[in-house]
Amino acid sequence: MTSGSGTVTSPWFVRPQSADQAARIFCFPYSGSGASAFSAWPATIDDVEVCPVQFPGRENRLADPHYGTYERLVAGLVEHLRPLLASPFAFFGHCAGALPAYETTIRLAELGLPGPECLFVSGQPAPQDAARDRMLTMTESELRAELESVIRGRGIEPRPDMIDMGMAVLLRDLAAAGEYRRTEPVAVRCPIVVLHWRDDPDVSLDQLDGWRQYANSVDIQVVDGGHHDFMSARDGLLKRLTSWRRAGRSPYEPTGEP
Repeated sequence: MTSGSGTVTSPWFVRPQSADQAARIFCFPYSGSGASAFSAWPATIDDVEVCPVQFPGRENRLADPHYGTYERLVAGLVEHLRPLLASPFAFFGHCAGALPAYETTIRLAELGLPGPECLFVSGQPAPQDAARDRMLTMTESELRAELESVIRGRGIEPRPDMIDMGMAVLLRDLAAAGEYRRTEPVAVRCPIVVLHWRDDPDVSLDQLDGWRQYANSVDIQVVDGGHHDFMSARDGLLKRLTSWRRAGRSPYEPTGEP
């Protein structure tokens, strides 16, 4: 909904959006996390407004029912994206968050709605390889240790109650990720930029090649840092995320797809 101050508010976005913003990038968090993964990101990058997406069932939406499947997640999100589609926009999804970002791109096209001018996927193999995610085979004790490590990496000493709450979210997210299947690539109409984190021990550069089947234009780029370093919003990363604005390419130019 639009408030009297000219801003758009929605439970799906933790930051109110200006109704007349020049451009936006919608940021999708990884499994077990929420919009706070982007708390260190600036409000804008050049003229691009940063819009972290808040999935239901976590953080300030903890009381909302978990989305259960990516299909339901995308269906709910698209309805709240509709008022914001008049301005040019891009999607950024990190790790498993890249999958609903991709599926949202597909759904917008199916509905005849404007799509993103660029889809950024970070540290995540292509949809047909999603079932290989190592977290889907980890035990609860291994997941707990992983969660503690990530929280400490953010400079926070994890309390037991914090870990318990985080585990509840993570297990539901992983259940949804485990249900996800995309066996045949469906190409999107916009370019895809795939980001590989140079020091990522879990996702190799070769594992990202599958994305080349998902768009006519796919650019795989190497970024300095580890798997979770996107949260620190380094200048090198942020500069890449406005490249689509500098390129000036419309997402609806012919791509040669049938």
